[in-house]
Amino acid sequence: MLELRIAGRDFDQPVLGEVFATIERGDRICLLGPSGIGKTTLLNAIAGLDKLVPEDAVIGRDQLRVGYLFQEHRLLPWRSLNANLRLVGANEDEAETLLGQVGLSGYGHYLPDQLSLGMARRAALARCLAVKPDLLLLDEPFASLDPIMAGELKTLIAGILDSHPDMAMICVTHDGRDAETLANRLWYLDGKPARLQWDDEVGEAAIIENLLGKLRRLDSAAS
Repeated sequence: MLELRIAGRDFDQPVLGEVFATIERGDRICLLGPSGIGKTTLLNAIAGLDKLVPEDAVIGRDQLRVGYLFQEHRLLPWRSLNANLRLVGANEDEAETLLGQVGLSGYGHYLPDQLSLGMARRAALARCLAVKPDLLLLDEPFASLDPIMAGELKTLIAGILDSHPDMAMICVTHDGRDAETLANRLWYLDGKPARLQWDDEVGEAAIIENLLGKLRRLDSAAS
């Protein structure tokens, strides 16, 4: 489906080192690592938003539809939710259906600024789904949400993935518990420059936390 052959990326100093990986249909990847290590940089490279990363560094992207849920919702504030979804190809009925899928039935005429942060993020998720993505990219989707809203959004995303088993996902997060709920595969990014220190299938929940603990201790010892 997608092959990464990223040689590196720097912003006056190295941020990403070599990143080689493949992503298959149905992969649910949680990307973890220390704050500021380059997780969003990697996600932007995969999405094709970083024009300094060569096109041939991400093989297969031109054949995929990609939905990207940014840390900010990035909905156009002067357009209704329905209008925001129509801008990416949904018709009126599809927009209403998608909003219903994310728990926002009846909110199609609302403007983004009339919503809470959690509701705006769900509306942005509906916009991602409107492009019928093969690959769903999520950049810290639960950040700044209270535990109840974060749990509801996590359950919603898990349900969407279950109903679209061929859809692949990469979710940037700091919380191993997100991987327990969402992931069947775990990436761990660290180093100077950052590389994938771990890329493997997810096992039992306790194994995830034990693995993350070991990786973090190794990082601390090396720094």
